Amino acid sequence: MSLYASLLAGVSGLKAQTLSMSTVSDNIANVSTIGYKKTTSVFSTLVSGASQDISFAPGGVAAAPRQLVSQQGVLQATQRATDVALVGSGFFVVKDPQGEQFYTRAGSFNENSRGQLANAAGYLLQGWKVDQAGAIIDSSKIETVAVSAESGVAADTKNLKLGGNLDARTGAQTSPIDFSAITPATFTLANADSVAASTFSKDFSRTLKVFDTQGNSHNISIDLMKLGTANAWAFALSSPDANGITGTTNKVVGYGTLTFNGNGSLDQLRFSGTAAVPAAVTANAEGQLVGVLPVDWTNGADNSSINIDFGGEDSSSGFAQFAADFNVQSLSRDGAEVGLRTGVSIDNEGFVIAAFSNGATQKLWKIPVATFSNPNELQARNGSAYGQTTASGEFTLREANKGGAGRIEPLSLEGSNVDLSEEFTQMITTQRAYSASARIITTADEMLDELLRVKR
Repeated sequence: MSLYASLLAGVSGLKAQTLSMSTVSDNIANVSTIGYKKTTSVFSTLVSGASQDISFAPGGVAAAPRQLVSQQGVLQATQRATDVALVGSGFFVVKDPQGEQFYTRAGSFNENSRGQLANAAGYLLQGWKVDQAGAIIDSSKIETVAVSAESGVAADTKNLKLGGNLDARTGAQTSPIDFSAITPATFTLANADSVAASTFSKDFSRTLKVFDTQGNSHNISIDLMKLGTANAWAFALSSPDANGITGTTNKVVGYGTLTFNGNGSLDQLRFSGTAAVPAAVTANAEGQLVGVLPVDWTNGADNSSINIDFGGEDSSSGFAQFAADFNVQSLSRDGAEVGLRTGVSIDNEGFVIAAFSNGATQKLWKIPVATFSNPNELQARNGSAYGQTTASGEFTLREANKGGAGRIEPLSLEGSNVDLSEEFTQMITTQRAYSASARIITTADEMLDELLRVKR
């Protein structure tokens, strides 16, 4: 047993409590830091090998910092569309300007001057590139999320819905084509091409605007003629524009017939492009009779495939036939002209989505979530970021909310996981423990002083 050992035990106590105060002060300083994870001090005893049954040699105490990286912070709602938080396990993958890869929970991303998404610490968000349908192109490759390349986009027309009344009082024309002798099964492409001619007198006609993949607008006309068969009508789809579309002499791209029930509701649709004879169309899962119109543009735009909804089977929700004037009751279509990018957002699946002035949206990237077997052993870096270590294990990239990865919350940020009341309590405890350790030193010093006075 030695008074010097007691002095050293007091000194170890001072060192341990100093480290504890360091962690407490750092936690308090970062109480408002987005994505910050608190550090605690873990104390362990130091035992001297000289301790025996009849004597004791103090060893003191040692302290080591321990990160609580896996502890969830409180979510804070924001108004910025590129702010995201993680609920559960995982980290956003980021890189510093030099290209070194880190991991963070700080999701305060914003577009920088180069069109890249970076957080407040300047780390660049990494993601998977996706195709127009939102499918990941290469899950083994992540790149810096950049949105500046998508300055504009055009949305081609894919869906067209028609509806209106065809006057049941109309009789079949007999000249220059005898429609009283034509049935739904004998209406030909040649007949349709004649109907589409500008000089032909139609029973009913309507022009519709559609868009190609380059954002160019085109007119598509639907011309209808009453047939001799009861409750049957023929139609031709054509382009009145001088050019821009591949079709027949009069630019017919599709044709067919409509047959109605005795109560005026739509009974049957026969439909085809110009490459085949019209065939009966089966109602889809929603009960709608939809014909698929292929369109071959001649201006360099990709070919289109437009789903034309003529109405519900045995329903008057689309086309109907009543003894009333011709009219258009409903007409809607998607597609839009070229629009400029107006904003970027991140959704709850992790998709980075660009919005455009024409109302179109486009998925550009998907944000992966990196998970670790032991996230508390990651190495802390500046800017609430962490580096991979041997103890943390290798990172694994997962899609959000799959395979144990956390959920992405848009319009949110994860706050610090520091509890101020807990830290202030720890501060008081640390201060008292430090004072007590200092008292050990002064008391041992007084005892040594007494021992020295014995010699006198």
